[in-house]
Amino acid sequence: MRPLNGGERARAARAVFLETDRLILRPFTACDEDVENLFALDSDPEVMRFLNNGRPHTRTEIVEKVLPHYLEQTARHRGTYGFWAAIERASGAFLGWFHFRPYRHAPEEIELGYRLMRSAWGKGLATEGSRALIRRGFDEYGVDRIVADTLVGNVRSRRVMEALGMTLEAEFTLDEDEFPFWNADQRRGVKYSLTRDRWQAASQRAAGAP
Repeated sequence: MRPLNGGERARAARAVFLETDRLILRPFTACDEDVENLFALDSDPEVMRFLNNGRPHTRTEIVEKVLPHYLEQTARHRGTYGFWAAIERASGAFLGWFHFRPYRHAPEEIELGYRLMRSAWGKGLATEGSRALIRRGFDEYGVDRIVADTLVGNVRSRRVMEALGMTLEAEFTLDEDEFPFWNADQRRGVKYSLTRDRWQAASQRAAGAP
């Protein structure tokens, strides 16, 4: 990966996908800065505890596999869906990422996901960013159904999904060949979902609408 030149940095700064009170979501770029951002995130064993077989990514994996995948996903959907770096508005610090994309098992559904630095945990940032993406999906994109999944043991993520108004839809077990270091109980997953009708009804109740 190479650093961005001046013109590329200016364009990247303007390419804000979404803003909330505390967050800016922007596209990832093929530059050394985002390699280092992702390496700092994915090299933390606690961040990766319920991901990638619980194994942190190496810098080589970030360069050759992880970042190219994020860039390809966003380019494929022309920036409507994909992966976005989460930046703290107050400091400009990299906090992690959010994704919003067609669900791998059912492309008609839109999958919400995120990964945040441990320093950003417990501050409501995952919920804040996710709510903004859900609002965009239902209000602007006309999405009918948004889903998210995680492992049964990932209590933090499950609490975020429930705070977003998502409800448990299904349970599943990850493939043993793909996750050989986890036992059957550790490979148990859950899928949550939220429909536009249910979201609109909840929004009206929150606004005090009749």
